[in-house]
Amino acid sequence: MDLSNMSLGDLRNLQEQIKQEMKKREQQEVQKAREQILAIAQSVGVPLKDLITTGRGKSGSVAVRYRHPDNANQQWTGRGRQPKWVKEWVEGGKSLDKLRV
Repeated sequence: MDLSNMSLGDLRNLQEQIKQEMKKREQQEVQKAREQILAIAQSVGVPLKDLITTGRGKSGSVAVRYRHPDNANQQWTGRGRQPKWVKEWVEGGKSLDKLRV
């Protein structure tokens, strides 16, 4: 297709047609993916509802388990790497249990 011979109006019309076709194809791809996911879930006996909610926490966040006694803004859930203030506390010979909420 030689675009150099097309008028500006024709190019804009073509651009709009391309946008509409891309949107249509994206919707088709999403629908196809949904169907594939549903088929996989059904083949292994997993309800789709369980598949969607798996891995999500009940509240969406983890409760704080440790808090600095002098600075309540310094908190840690107990997951992942220890924050610097926790390391310093423990290295200072203090018990981690004293920080427990």
